[in-house]
Amino acid sequence: MILTLTLNPSLDRTIEIAALDRGAVIRAAAARLDPGGKGVNVSRALLANAVASRAVVPFGGDEGRQLVRLLAAEGLDMVTVPVAGPTRSNVTLAEPDGTITKINEPGTALSAGELDTVADAVLDAAHEADWVVASGSLPPEVPADVYARLCRRFAGAGIHVAVDTSGPALASALGAAPALVKPNLEELSGVTGMPIRCLGDVVEAAGKLRAAGARTVLASLGADGAVLVEDQGIWYGEAPVTEPRSSVGAGDAMLAGFLAGGGHGPGALARALAWGAAAVRLPGSRMPGPADIAAADIDPAAVTVGPPDPSRLLTSAGTPLTQHSG
Repeated sequence: MILTLTLNPSLDRTIEIAALDRGAVIRAAAARLDPGGKGVNVSRALLANAVASRAVVPFGGDEGRQLVRLLAAEGLDMVTVPVAGPTRSNVTLAEPDGTITKINEPGTALSAGELDTVADAVLDAAHEADWVVASGSLPPEVPADVYARLCRRFAGAGIHVAVDTSGPALASALGAAPALVKPNLEELSGVTGMPIRCLGDVVEAAGKLRAAGARTVLASLGADGAVLVEDQGIWYGEAPVTEPRSSVGAGDAMLAGFLAGGGHGPGALARALAWGAAAVRLPGSRMPGPADIAAADIDPAAVTVGPPDPSRLLTSAGTPLTQHSG
């Protein structure tokens, strides 16, 4: 079973538009509302593919109650923790060529007592888990070492911890030796201080994260695919998407696929890429199931995986990333 923790969940409203024209009145072509937050999305992707998962979700206010209703309607196994502040709302503007403009609210601060209650809920549920996924941005005033502290508490119990976050929270977590970290290109560059322009730079930066404590690094590179660096080897894979619709949550679907595939090796990377690519073809932050992967014509067996070419340039270097969540 895979347990997920989302300290800063959200309601994600996605609005499809013909083009973003600042200052104009824009008519929406379509709109949808999805439950959001990185760990929530990982659990939703696992649920869509019949992989056992449970989500720990703090919630507050009318927005939080709506979030819980949406998750319950999907049939998600969850542990909900009521908090005083309202759950945040995020807005995504999606254009037909796959360009995404995302506006994320910061969320509401969690008190020390609320944070302890959430941590206790995670610990109570973790005894059934093979993996704990700690992911997403931190609400205001939450200490940056919160994921690091969780890693240390689970290590003695033999539970693997995957961390998917950014900035100081990611830097702090590395020192607690997480089993897996999943940075995107921007996060990888930010935590290492390296400009990343080619696959060789990705491998070098991933090596720095491993030297700092992470055992495995799964670096998601948007349209450029992903690089996996672990004790057993280094692999690069890609799954091109010809008709992108929304990249919101694609990195979360990738992480879910990787863990569902065993959490190591080229086979898990292939599944991760297939799930992530299928998510990009779906509206809003819908998570792909087997039918979506089949419809997208990207079976894991057909995904390209092999040794990385260090000189290969990244098309997304210096441009907006194609996978969003937070």
